[in-house]
Amino acid sequence: MDTLSRYDKLLVYAGALLFIGLNAFLMLREFFWLPLLALVPVVLYYAFFSFSKLFFAVVFLTPLSVELTRFFTGIQFDVSIPTEPLILVILFIAVTGWIHRGARNSSILYHPVSLAILFYLVWLLITSMVSTMPMVSIKFFMVRLWFIGTFFFVAIRIFRNPRNISLFIWCYTAALALVAIYTIYNHAGHGLISQHDAHWAVRPFYNDHTAYGAALAFFIPPMFYFAFRRNSTLAMRRTAGFLLLLLLFALVFSYSRAAWVSVAAAVGVWIVMKMRLSLSTVVTVTLLSAVMVFMLRQEIVMEMERNTQDSSADFREHIRSITNITSDASNLERINRWDAALGMFKEKPLFGWGPGTYMFNYAPFQYSYNRTIISTNLADGGDAHSEYLGPLSETGVPGLLSLLAIVFFIMLTGFRLLHTLKSSDDRLLVTAVLLSLVTYLVHGILNNFLHTDKLSVPFWGFAAIIVAIDIYHRKKEQHDTEEVSVMQGSGELKAEDGDIVKD
Repeated sequence: MDTLSRYDKLLVYAGALLFIGLNAFLMLREFFWLPLLALVPVVLYYAFFSFSKLFFAVVFLTPLSVELTRFFTGIQFDVSIPTEPLILVILFIAVTGWIHRGARNSSILYHPVSLAILFYLVWLLITSMVSTMPMVSIKFFMVRLWFIGTFFFVAIRIFRNPRNISLFIWCYTAALALVAIYTIYNHAGHGLISQHDAHWAVRPFYNDHTAYGAALAFFIPPMFYFAFRRNSTLAMRRTAGFLLLLLLFALVFSYSRAAWVSVAAAVGVWIVMKMRLSLSTVVTVTLLSAVMVFMLRQEIVMEMERNTQDSSADFREHIRSITNITSDASNLERINRWDAALGMFKEKPLFGWGPGTYMFNYAPFQYSYNRTIISTNLADGGDAHSEYLGPLSETGVPGLLSLLAIVFFIMLTGFRLLHTLKSSDDRLLVTAVLLSLVTYLVHGILNNFLHTDKLSVPFWGFAAIIVAIDIYHRKKEQHDTEEVSVMQGSGELKAEDGDIVKD
């Protein structure tokens, strides 16, 4: 039965014609953004009445987002379109709801991971106030705040529903698969064995092949989990298997050596997990290995200096070039950036130079013998290329320690869950999430991407998964009576939407 009256239909048709006419007029005036402005009411509707759907839309759009400067080259700021404006909307709605009704679940804020993150944010704010470039640092702090606020604190509440955890992973992976197909198609046009063309084939979605490789590596463990999960349907296992093969193929032809190393490291951690070693044993072996490497550092450097293999389209040669610190420009430039970061740290060890300021201040700290053919003094060649040395130079020792504390408590919580969760499926999920985080933590030695939405969304989202499982799902196993109130079937998503805003 037709629910619209004749008058209502006339209004709809008149509104559509008005919009088409106005849009045509503005396009003639070289204004092309009216269709995007028309999405504002849609975004606001979902923000207030279907909060989770907007959240997952942002997750899906993250791999497909494009930087604003690709459209407007003369502007002085840059944001990812459409994700970062939508992230601000999500965070604003969530914070407004919490302020209006009060936060009822303090277990989120008092969790060790949350406390470490709060200390990290507080120190970022302090160092921003005493920064050598306060405006740059405040902007850096705000970006980090809305990434963490949305994809850690807000996400924990959304992940109270276990099915939303899977939905988060699938949303990002599906969009990443589209980017992988696009990249492989672009790359194939110039020959997949062309290592040089891998650097630009992923644009405009990722700035370079290293960030793209990091994202691919990040989502390989979850696809393993879904491909071999016993509780999954045959269709889901086949889909996950296809995506797994696609991500692996794309990873190989990304020519990202750091991503390859990170996957190898994750495999090593998985073997340790299978050995069921205690956390104390793992920590002890790790510390002893670190001490041994430090004691043999001169011998290791001498051996690496004998390697003169540059990066190459030949996979074996490309792998060998990972340890070339003699002639490979990419490796040598990383050493240049790391030495500059250490030099900056020695001059300002407590507060650092200010969050986000490395790229503007490191030039005088480059030693002439470290400079390479790709070195620059113009702050246009990236930053410290390390997720650890960058914060050390920008926020001092407390900043680095706060970041390491976040990593420690995430891993501690994850490994503890592996020994306390009763469900084997939950343990496998935690294993996959931990391995994904390991890929980025290892990758972070050589590159840093947490200032971008591309890697911040999955990193902080997976940290939220660990905390949500620890707070909600482990307790549900211990208190069966609470399980009924959470598993609400198809109506659960709507209940979660209200809880996000109310809680």
